[in-house]
Amino acid sequence: MLMVSKIALVVSLCVAIGCSVASSSSRTTEDVKDLAPAAPVGAEPAKEKQTAVFAGGCFWGVEAVFEHVKGVNDAKSGYTGGDVANPTYEQVSEGNTGHAESVKVTFDPTVVTYSQLLSIFFSVAHDPTELNYQGPDHGTQYRSAIFYANDEQKKLAEQYIDAINKAKVFPKPLVTQVVPLKTFWEAEGYHQNYLKAHPKEPYIVINDIPKVEALKQKFADLYAEK
Repeated sequence: MLMVSKIALVVSLCVAIGCSVASSSSRTTEDVKDLAPAAPVGAEPAKEKQTAVFAGGCFWGVEAVFEHVKGVNDAKSGYTGGDVANPTYEQVSEGNTGHAESVKVTFDPTVVTYSQLLSIFFSVAHDPTELNYQGPDHGTQYRSAIFYANDEQKKLAEQYIDAINKAKVFPKPLVTQVVPLKTFWEAEGYHQNYLKAHPKEPYIVINDIPKVEALKQKFADLYAEK
């Protein structure tokens, strides 16, 4: 869905039926956090900067959430998961490239761990039970996915999903894909830091600011005003 039509659709839906900013995932944050997998006993703590790539609907909100996490040095919106090189936003929005709107998070593991990033991803960044859509955005380009960079990330993500499903934290099973990271294609410049640049845009106000507020409330120890 192209940017203009995305905003228009949200506005029309809100006028017609009203909007609730509360998400099902934000109501179960503590349950999700309690199930976060710990690092193996005796494992050497990572010291170098690491990257994690997540997809959970429109990348504007996912990027904004991770931008406000302590220990995150950078969050970039982009595209991955498909086979089209140098994709454009318009191409990805058509849903035929195989790519998902994604966010690459560069973080300091001595400040925030990969497991904590997973908790934020599952709790406030998106609804991991919705298949190929988030809010008003529909299509495989808006799927829930974790693109792992190494075997440790894969193992932690799979353990976490299994634990959440077994505990029945959500009313439906998680549909989040756990797949190897291919090339991450950085999105166009006007998509970067979109919430910060457009805080009063209707789409942002309705869909994305509530996510950042949920992060602030549910993960106060990890929230950073940036």
